[in-house]
Amino acid sequence: MKSTIYEYQKNKTQSMSKKILMLCLCIGFTFTLSAQTEEKKWNVGLHGGAIQYHGDLGHDFYTSNNTMYGFGGISVSRYIWKYIDLNFLFTRGTLGYQSGTPTGFKSDFSSASLNLRFNFLPSEYIVRPYVFGGIGGILFDNQLNFHKEKIDSALPTAGGGINFRLSPVISLNFQETFMFTNNDSRDGVVSGADDDFLMHTVGLTFNMGSSKDTDNDGVSDKKDNCPETPAGVSVDKKGCPLDRDNDGVYDYLDSCPDQAGVQALKGCPDADGDGVGDAEDRCPNQAGKVTLKGCLDADNDGVADIDDKCANTKSGTKVDANGCAMDSDNDGVMDDMDRCPNAAGVIALKGCPDADGDGVADLDDRCPNKKGTAENKGCPEIAKADIVRITYIGSKIFFENNSDKLKVASLSQLDELAKILYKYEGASLTIEGHTDSVGADDFNMTLSQKRSDSVKQYLIGKGIDSSRLTGIGFGETKPVASNKTTLGKAKNRRVELKTNY
Repeated sequence: MKSTIYEYQKNKTQSMSKKILMLCLCIGFTFTLSAQTEEKKWNVGLHGGAIQYHGDLGHDFYTSNNTMYGFGGISVSRYIWKYIDLNFLFTRGTLGYQSGTPTGFKSDFSSASLNLRFNFLPSEYIVRPYVFGGIGGILFDNQLNFHKEKIDSALPTAGGGINFRLSPVISLNFQETFMFTNNDSRDGVVSGADDDFLMHTVGLTFNMGSSKDTDNDGVSDKKDNCPETPAGVSVDKKGCPLDRDNDGVYDYLDSCPDQAGVQALKGCPDADGDGVGDAEDRCPNQAGKVTLKGCLDADNDGVADIDDKCANTKSGTKVDANGCAMDSDNDGVMDDMDRCPNAAGVIALKGCPDADGDGVADLDDRCPNKKGTAENKGCPEIAKADIVRITYIGSKIFFENNSDKLKVASLSQLDELAKILYKYEGASLTIEGHTDSVGADDFNMTLSQKRSDSVKQYLIGKGIDSSRLTGIGFGETKPVASNKTTLGKAKNRRVELKTNY
C-alpha cells in the first residue's frame, strides 16, 4: 500500500513538472527577441522543480531515497545595477516527508520570497552565476493540521544559481533556494529544530522591454555616445564610428583610415605641417605653399623652386612655366622691361617697333610711316621756305570790320596753308588772334578768339584734323606796335600762325 502511494506521488510530481516546462516553452516563444541591455530592466521567469524537507523527522536535503514533491512558480526581477537584481519568486506545489514509515506529513503550499540577487558577472556574459538572500513566507493548505496557523515565515531565504543565455531574451535558469522557517511543529514533532525546506528549481526567464536606438547602429541611446551616427557606419561598443588610426577622424570620414593624420586634411598625414597632405605634397619634408602643392617659392613668382630655372626673378615679374621672365613677342626684351610686350621690337627702343627706322618708336612716332627726327616726334623737319610761307600767309588774313568773318581775299591764302599742312601730317598749328586797343578790353578779347576760331574752322573744312589745330585769342594784350598811331594799330590787328610738333 505504501509503495503504491509512493509511486502515485512520484508520477504526479513528474506530470506536474512536465506541464510547467511545456508552459514555460510556450510562453517563452511569444516574446519579441531583441538585444539584452540595462534598458530591459524587467525579467519574467517560469519555473518548476522539487522541494525537500529538513527537520525533526529526517534530513532529506540532496538525497534521493525519499519521496520528492514538485512545484511550479513564476518570478519577476528588476534590474538595479549590472551586478545586482531584485527578485520576487512565487511558487505553488506540494511539500512533505515520507520515509516509508508511518511517521510523515504532506501538504499543498504556496510560497513567496523577495530576494536581493548578486551576479558575479555583468549582463553581457552568456553564463552568469549568482547568490541571493531575502525574506519570504509559506502558506499551507488545510490538509495539514499539526500546526493551527497556516503561514510560516521564511527568515531568511538564501541560495544561489546560474543563468545560461540562450538568446538575447531567453535564459535557462537553475537555482537552489533554502527556506529557513520560524516553525518547528509543521511536521507534527516539536524537538527544538525548526522545519526547513530546499527548493531545486529549473526554468526559463525572459527579458522584457525594448531599447531605443535612434540611429539603428545596434547600441541603445542610453549607451550611445554618438547617437546620430549615419546609417550603415560601423560603430564601437559606445556607439561611435570606428577610428582605426586613432587620429580623431572617424573611418567613414577619413581619407586615410590606416594612417594617423589631421582633421583639416580629412585624417591624412602632413609631415611638414604645411596644410598639404603627404600623398599630394610634392615636397613632403619641407613646408611650402598650398597653391604649389607644398613646395617653396623663394622669389614669389608662382613657380615652385623645384621647377624654377630662374630662381631670382624680380618680384612681380610675369614668368613662364620655368619661372623665367616672359618675352611674349620673342624680341629679346623680357615683358617686365618691354614697353611693347605684344609687338616685336628693338632692344634700343625697349622692345617697341620702329616702322620707318627713324629711331623713334612707333608708339611715340607722330609720323610712323615717314622718317623724321626725335625732336619732331618722328616727323620730318618743316622746310624753312614753308615756315616763311606760313608766316606770310598769317599776315594776309583779313576780317570784316569788327567781325570774325573772313574776307574773300583771305580764303586763297588759307587754301595754300591747308596744302602745306598736308605735307607735314604730324605737325600742329597754333592760330593766334590779336586786336588793337580800340574798343573795350572784353570785346577785343572775345573778337580775337572768334577770329582765330574762324581760321581753325576753315582749315577743318579743308580736311585738316581738328586735333592738329589750336585757336587762341589774345585781344589787345600783345601789341607789336604803338596803338597811338594808325599804322601801329594796323600792325596790332593781326593773325599769327605757328607750327610745332
